[in-house]
Amino acid sequence: MTVDPIAHVPPTGSGGEMLRLQDALSGYTFFFGPPHADPVLWRSYMEGALRVYGHYGAESAVDYDKVIDGSSTALFAVAVDSDGQAVAGVRAEGPFKHVDEVPSVVSWAGLPGEAAFRKMVADQIPDGVYECRTGWVVPKSPQHRMLADWVARAIIHFIPMLGARYSVGAAAEHALPLYRRGGARAAWWIPASSYPDERYRTVPLWWDLRTVRSLATAEQARAIDAEWATLSAVGPMPPTSWFPDQGRAQA
Repeated sequence: MTVDPIAHVPPTGSGGEMLRLQDALSGYTFFFGPPHADPVLWRSYMEGALRVYGHYGAESAVDYDKVIDGSSTALFAVAVDSDGQAVAGVRAEGPFKHVDEVPSVVSWAGLPGEAAFRKMVADQIPDGVYECRTGWVVPKSPQHRMLADWVARAIIHFIPMLGARYSVGAAAEHALPLYRRGGARAAWWIPASSYPDERYRTVPLWWDLRTVRSLATAEQARAIDAEWATLSAVGPMPPTSWFPDQGRAQA
């Protein structure tokens, strides 16, 4: 993946700006921002998520009606192809002030390992923790591996964009190699759960900004650094237009 210089993208919706990375080889454009920065792009991301999760019979995990207004999402990232179609994406919720606010922890209520999961996340909250959710890639994309690796990196970029140290999440066991390539660690001491249904074995994950590069593959670590150098060159991170009234710490 060759990253071209960053640009501010004029909003297609009302207010704000998105950040983007351009990959000249694939023709994909990778956008980052809060939902209010581009409501049209946000809706494209959510509709894409609903289609992809629906393809696997797991659309309930998107929680579309609850999430679509954007109020629970701090940032989202979406890849758009040369035809303007959303082909991959992920979003972040938070920051969290209490462990009971963390969706993946709430979903573990009553399951084996709940106490251990709660403690892990509670210990992270003082340093800033977000949750990555609703990651997806269109199933039959010829660039599926490349897009999946980008989703894994987008999760990492969210962390400094939001002035935090950690991200948490939950992933099906078959997806663990993808996230480990991007520096994630699985909470191996917490038993897997059957979320969103019995077809899946879902495992808690977390990312520590201080260790992701050392844990990621060399290829992913290089891409993380190249993308972040481009993203952060635009100015203060996060851009002041993203959260004008919330006083998030800037990197």
